[in-house]
This record gives sequence, structure tokens and C-alpha cells, in this order.
Amino acid sequence: MIRSIAGQTVHVNEEGFLTASEEWTREIAEEIAREEGIAELTPAHWKVIEWCRAHAVNGRSPTLRQITEGTGISTKEMFALFPKGPAKKVARIAGLGKPEGCV
Repeated sequence: MIRSIAGQTVHVNEEGFLTASEEWTREIAEEIAREEGIAELTPAHWKVIEWCRAHAVNGRSPTLRQITEGTGISTKEMFALFPKGPAKKVARIAGLGKPEGCV
């Protein structure tokens, strides 16, 4: 599927995940975050987003456990930053594929 996000045309799957991570921009991340109910991306959000993009494997986002271990941000903090499914939300915002596992 093709969709316009932040004035840019991007390819997404049926769940709204970008299928070509190279199309991602910070502006796209900010718009997807607003769609996910996150009004503003703070430095803590960007730390997680940038870590996930740097540690993606085959375009797939790391799992929640990998994110918490890699960033030093606790699971509780992750749920505060990305409520109701942090691994899935951060993957969408970071322009990565849906994580394979829950943890």
C-alpha cells in the first residue's frame, strides 16, 4: 500500500508499518507518533527510536527485552513512553517492521 505521511509518499503494510525503512524521516516519525497518541517525541523517545533503527535486523525492530537491555530504559518506562504495546509502537514510529516476538 502507498500512503502519504508528513507530506511524503511511503510504502506501508496493512498494519501501517513502513515496508521500506529507507523512506523513514524524523518528520514521518513525529506524525506516526501523533497517530499513536504521543503528542511530542522527547529526547527519551528519540533515544529508543534511534537505538532501534541502529539495531534492526533485516528491517525488523528489536524486541522489548532487547530494547530495555540495550537502552537501559526499564519496561515500566517504555510503557510510559509508548503506552499500550511499546515494542509495536516504537517499531511503527521508527519506520521498522513489526517485532517478531513480544519480549
